[in-house]
Amino acid sequence: MSESTRGAGVASAAAQAAGEFSASDAYRRYVLGLLLVVYVVNFIDRSIVNILLEPLKQEFHPSDTALGFLSGPAFAIFYATLGIPIARWADRGVRRDIIALALFLWSGMTALCGLARTFPQLMLARIGVGVGEAGCSPPAHSMLADYYPPEQRGRAFATYALGIPIGTAFGFLLGGWMAQELGWRYAFLLVGLPGIALALLVRLTLREPPRGHSEARAREAADAPTAREVARTMWRLASFRHLAIAATLHAFVGYGVANWNAAFLARSHGMSPKEIGFWLALVGIVAGGLGTYLGGVFSDRLGKRDARWSMWVPGVSTLVAVPFSIGFYLSPDIRSALLFAGIPVFFGAMYLGPTFSITQALAPLRMRAVASAFLLFLLNLIGFGLGPLAVGMLS
Repeated sequence: MSESTRGAGVASAAAQAAGEFSASDAYRRYVLGLLLVVYVVNFIDRSIVNILLEPLKQEFHPSDTALGFLSGPAFAIFYATLGIPIARWADRGVRRDIIALALFLWSGMTALCGLARTFPQLMLARIGVGVGEAGCSPPAHSMLADYYPPEQRGRAFATYALGIPIGTAFGFLLGGWMAQELGWRYAFLLVGLPGIALALLVRLTLREPPRGHSEARAREAADAPTAREVARTMWRLASFRHLAIAATLHAFVGYGVANWNAAFLARSHGMSPKEIGFWLALVGIVAGGLGTYLGGVFSDRLGKRDARWSMWVPGVSTLVAVPFSIGFYLSPDIRSALLFAGIPVFFGAMYLGPTFSITQALAPLRMRAVASAFLLFLLNLIGFGLGPLAVGMLS
């Protein structure tokens, strides 16, 4: 059979599958809700190490630079680089199975962090968390784009992105309480193990939608382009190029300060791990959650009048956040610092939904997972990887 005949046959089968596939509004909400829970677990397991930096320093006596490497590059290098080949797999394979396998892996590696007896062992387990989490967002973004049409994606992706503030908040809350009451080892174990059961739920209940289902476009070539071709195609788009640079700078600052806020509050204001966990969780859930969701809502509504609002919303909100961030770090007492804390978190979180949504809108069907991975590669390698390390070195 010739390549052209095979391609035509696969395209016909895809179109037929798209016509047979249907998803009710209730099931679409279930898919979004379950992927949100997965992303919450993703960020609990990713961020819990931040609240545990001081106990880990007391246990293993590493330098601040080593702690910065543990919470940043040790995770981000493998998360960012492996995200692209896994995303290429997702553009050709069953995205549901990839998410379930990734969740199983990173949850198990989080639990193994609690069994580490040396700092290098902890570093290796942390690398394993990064390897597993690389398989979460690119396939999830691609699936959501097939379940939700373009005019609803800003809100859908903002809802999914709520996993970041909610997961980070629970990481601080659970980590702070467990570190003080049970010890840091139990903190890693108890947040890691439930993800294994969640992986089974994802595998058994999520349905794989046809590519382009939400846009009735299941007719593109069956074979996905190479990662290099996707990168070249996306980078040629000035809109994506500017979006990616701005989001990367945002992530560099955001991850850099967020990973060290717990240590900052402990060292500068003498707060206990339980107090730090409570206040950072409260700020993250309320301010971060509202900002993330409203960023998607505003971009969807205002984008109907002028598509440029999809980028103006995160641009303006980021600018507004800056002076309040300065106020948080320069406050002389804890009360005034906490009063400032929520405002930059609220405005800073607004970029998430519009950024992910625009990326999926710009990418062709068979490039969506890799396009998302390419964006996340920049955000995580430079933002999550270098931001915490830069703060640790400056400290």
